[in-house]
Amino acid sequence: MGHSQELSEFKRDTVIGCHLCNKSICEISSLLNIPRSTVSGIITKWR
Repeated sequence: MGHSQELSEFKRDTVIGCHLCNKSICEISSLLNIPRSTVSGIITKWR
């Protein structure tokens, strides 16, 4: 589960921005080329 620390702050912010624009976890994952589990982990921590 340590993957989110490896992402830059910019990428984490981008994930949250996409999430706020109602993009699905799948869409965010493919757009940013990062695993879905990482995307959902970032969103979960953000909430």
